[in-house]
Amino acid sequence: MSLNSTPSANRVHIGFFGRRNAGKSSVVNAVTGQDLAVVSEIRGTTTDPVYKSMELLPIGPVVIIDTPGFDDEGALGDLRVKKTRQVLNKTDVAVLVVDAAEGKQPCDEELIGLFREKEIPYVIVYNKMDLITEQRELSAQEIYVSALYKQGIHELKELIGKSVVAEDARLKIVGDLIRSGDFVVLVVPIDSAAPKGRLILPQQQTIHDILEADATALVVKENGLAETLQNTGKKPAMVITDSQAFEQVAATVPEDILLTSFSILMARYKGFLNAAVDGVCAVDQLQDGDTVLISEGCTHHRQCDDIGTVKLPRWIRQYTGKEICFETSSGTGFPDDLSSYKMVIHCGGCMLNEREVRYRMKCSLDQGIPFTNYGVLIAYLKGILKRSVQVFPSLYEKL
Repeated sequence: MSLNSTPSANRVHIGFFGRRNAGKSSVVNAVTGQDLAVVSEIRGTTTDPVYKSMELLPIGPVVIIDTPGFDDEGALGDLRVKKTRQVLNKTDVAVLVVDAAEGKQPCDEELIGLFREKEIPYVIVYNKMDLITEQRELSAQEIYVSALYKQGIHELKELIGKSVVAEDARLKIVGDLIRSGDFVVLVVPIDSAAPKGRLILPQQQTIHDILEADATALVVKENGLAETLQNTGKKPAMVITDSQAFEQVAATVPEDILLTSFSILMARYKGFLNAAVDGVCAVDQLQDGDTVLISEGCTHHRQCDDIGTVKLPRWIRQYTGKEICFETSSGTGFPDDLSSYKMVIHCGGCMLNEREVRYRMKCSLDQGIPFTNYGVLIAYLKGILKRSVQVFPSLYEKL
């Protein structure tokens, strides 16, 4: 996968924060080598977060986020600060830009407190070093720069790079569960809700992960699975299916072959599989009139038999025999107050980075709301959850 084709969810998200006129946008432009952000002497020039996907050496594929000033004022200013706070939930590395001549102010300290609270690695950049005559001794995570004269910018990029988790230390989707030479069957239904001319992102990423592990991936539709298993002459190490075909695939795949779904693998990849398994049994407690939130990370066009708005509500009503109310959220929208919901059912999160999905999970659990995802829920409703997590022995033993 080339750097240009790397999905946003798999890029390191680097957020630039600070007060108005500290020079955030100027530092962003200096770091990226582009006029990414509008620069002006007028306070509050940046009114909305600005996102840019690019390659940034020595890190690689990143998303750069320039945010409004954290000290903005008035009704509109409060909304801008709220948007800046929301950016924190998807930030992998935070860069606090401070005016070197003025030093850290109370709102800068507040931001540092938020970085620590959310466990976000951060660096502090004292911009406008050309306007001061004396530099104090800095800690290992602080640096002086001049965005105007491009001083210290290379060193700043190196400092940001040190805060990024090494690529080879990151979790795989399936690559750590298989061995070189293994044979893996992927079941991909092609129905009215499938995107025309392409596979969805989790399917693409899983294929890439299998090939990177020097294993073989064979992609079939659900109606060709039985013939494939019979005629390949080799027992697959694993079968991975789209969750919507779970029941049919489980009936076809012999018990001695590991079976799971793209959505379950994605939940582990995004860091919330254990919470999803723990929370799924809340569906048994639903009563008439209860409200369930179904949340998706993307904003795709809804089809006539859409999984989130049609199939899941239908299956849940059939399973519970209750008149459940359903609300949906999509894209970057996710409610702060979840108190009106009895459970939250999230998609696999392929369009969101790990930090944002885990933030949503934490919001739910902190408010006492059970949190699960599509694949785990479907497997539970169909009575095959234990089998679907057999590939993860420690989780399998808990069920």
